[in-house]
This record gives sequence, C-alpha cells and structure tokens, in this order.
Amino acid sequence: MRKYNVNVNGTAYEVTVEEIQGGAAAPAPVAAPAPAPAPAPAAAGSGEPVSAPMPGTLLDVKVSVGQAVKSGDVLMILEAMKMENEIMAPKDGTVTSVSATKGASVQSGDVLCTIA
Repeated sequence: MRKYNVNVNGTAYEVTVEEIQGGAAAPAPVAAPAPAPAPAPAAAGSGEPVSAPMPGTLLDVKVSVGQAVKSGDVLMILEAMKMENEIMAPKDGTVTSVSATKGASVQSGDVLCTIA
C-alpha cells in the first residue's frame, strides 16, 4: 500500500493505492486534459441565488447581467454524468449577477447567478 496526497479542484485528498505484484504490465500513462481556468467569482448581486443542483461542467451560459427572464427560462446548460441538464429560472425577474462561465466545473450548491 502506498499513500499519496492528491489535489482536486483546490481540495486536498489523501489516497491509498494498493500495489499489485506479478500482474499484467500496466498500460502507458495518458496525460490528463488541462483543467479549465477557474472563473473569477463575480460580486454577488441582490436577489435569489440560482445554485448548481449537482456537480458538473457548464456547457453553455445563456444569460447575462441585466437580462430579463421569466420563470422556467433556461439560464444555463449543465453536463453531469454525460447528460445535459437545463438550469431554469425559478421566478420572473432580472439577472443581477452571473458568477459562472462556459466550461467551468461547478460543485453542488455553487451559486451560478442571481435573479432579482
């Protein structure tokens, strides 16, 4: 058993890996894709926050600050578990801040935008 410290999206994890002796040759390592740069958090606007319901990657941001939206309008498209999920406006209003960008990885509960 070997212990490693791994950093994923700014969170440190300690992992233990079992070594297998006399097994088949290990496949050649594959380089991981470069992570997308973390979006700079925007100042939280006034109003109701719209949060990510699950961890995933934002495929599209369909709104901008100052845009009027109606309840049920699609704000963003979130890819999670190879499925595209539409993040919809919970109420009528105006987008007061957008704190996520296209291509960003988000966690469950992260604020994506606010609507007043």
